[in-house]
Amino acid sequence: MASSLPRCMALVVLVVVAAAATSASAQLSTTFYDTICPTALSTIKAAVASAVQSEARMGASLLRLHFHDCFVQGCDASVLLDDTATFTGEKTAGPNQGSLRGFEVIDTIKSAVDKACGASVVSCADILAVAARDSVVALGGPSWNVPLGRRDSTTASFGGANTDLPSPDSNLATLTTAFQAKGLNVQELVALSGAHTIGQSRCSLFRDRIYNDTNIAPLFAFRRRLQCPRSGGDDNLAPLDNLTPNRFDNAYYLNLVFKRGLLHSDQELFNGGSADAQVRTYSLNPFAFSRDFASAMVKMGNINPLTGNNGQVRTNCRKMASSLPRCMALVVLVAVAATATSASAQLSTTFYDTVCPTALSTIKAAVASAVQTEARMGASLLRLHFHDCFVQGCDASVLLDDTATFTGEKTAGPNMGSLRAFEVIDTIKSAVDKACGASVVSCADILAVAARDSVVALGGPSWNVPLGRRDSTTASLGGANTDLPSPDSSLATLTTAFQAKGFNLQELVALSGAHTIGQSRCSLFRDRIYNDTNIGPLFAKQLMFSIPLFSHSPRNDLKFV
Repeated sequence: MASSLPRCMALVVLVVVAAAATSASAQLSTTFYDTICPTALSTIKAAVASAVQSEARMGASLLRLHFHDCFVQGCDASVLLDDTATFTGEKTAGPNQGSLRGFEVIDTIKSAVDKACGASVVSCADILAVAARDSVVALGGPSWNVPLGRRDSTTASFGGANTDLPSPDSNLATLTTAFQAKGLNVQELVALSGAHTIGQSRCSLFRDRIYNDTNIAPLFAFRRRLQCPRSGGDDNLAPLDNLTPNRFDNAYYLNLVFKRGLLHSDQELFNGGSADAQVRTYSLNPFAFSRDFASAMVKMGNINPLTGNNGQVRTNCRKMASSLPRCMALVVLVAVAATATSASAQLSTTFYDTVCPTALSTIKAAVASAVQTEARMGASLLRLHFHDCFVQGCDASVLLDDTATFTGEKTAGPNMGSLRAFEVIDTIKSAVDKACGASVVSCADILAVAARDSVVALGGPSWNVPLGRRDSTTASLGGANTDLPSPDSSLATLTTAFQAKGFNLQELVALSGAHTIGQSRCSLFRDRIYNDTNIGPLFAKQLMFSIPLFSHSPRNDLKFV
């Protein structure tokens, strides 16, 4: 039995874990969501891959969102906040307005992650950081482990967005100063600028370079002028890397060496200054670039994150969460899980769709594995559910072990030495708790679903299982001895036993069909094959060969056929 802690404790503990990091960036962890939501990263990866497959440019847009977020008051998802009548965000700042994109993709990712986790436990700031990494990977670039545990801001800085983000006409000194202000050195400036190996830029941002700069290849300038006239066409796009615009590689640096940088700020990295050597190295050594880029991304992602009790985890990345206690989202989920009473009408087939959407698929996979290993296990799991429900209701009381101060049902006559599969239920429970991130699925519900899945695994019908049962804190040894029909029951006894549980004769006959699978011990059918008259003679004789009339060994009574 579980302890008497409040029912919300399991999920509240998850939130406490999520809040345990403090404001120091060293306390971010690559395993932050391993317990609270183990499917978070795979969910983000799948959503990013889908978005980039639909539009390759989206990879660069998602990467840029993370950069523009981290350079303004730290990596806190402030860049995602919409303006309101009483709040000004960063989206309308000069470097962002009409330029940043991918917000809808972040919305989609957030919804998918919250659904996978069963609650809003993954911050928008962490989603930006992981989506940036996954975008690079989706376009052929390097991967890296993303430290996690950022929280979302409740503020934004319109002014900071206008001052802290380097402009496309910055010179090397301005770029160096801007990056140093964020704790990034020249090598990291050069490495991070390699993000311009993907994506596109608007004509208005590179017009001055292609018409006025002298450190530009003439043919390259001529071709860009065809798309970007001296006036008009401000939103016309050109690739930042004209060699492999949709592949994350080191071609950006080759462009710089040959004076084909699209933005003035790009070409400043290779213009007779302190960054030239690093640019040349990356142009010749793609492995060095990939290594340094990944390292610099981790460092950039650690710029002033909000952790611990700072900030919040938004439910909508575009607006601040309400001032409800931070644990409220998860407490609500557990409150939902606790609302079902003993009345079956309050059970629901969609009970875990929000609190743990992967619960049923996890049980199904575990049952399929167990039955594949031993076909008889299907009947054993089905029988467990029957023996549970017929004794004080479907409450998992049948699973409780005896202790020095507690007597369960396992040692009752109909159960002792007969019921099995307890270890399989233990395995399923562990798998479900891991998938859900907390113990939110009851053992009683696991028994009900495992019974259905066992039937399906052995070729039988399926049905929707109403869910929401809770586990008992009691058991009934006496009830197990009296309420479970014995194998020598008459039809009248069976009918009475089933009627006591609300079943009619038709349902008795239908449920008895569970004996189309499974085995029985010799001790339970010896009297029938030797003494009953309503038995096929050949059938009885075949069983008698392996089942003696008198057993001189307890082992004979345990034989199964």
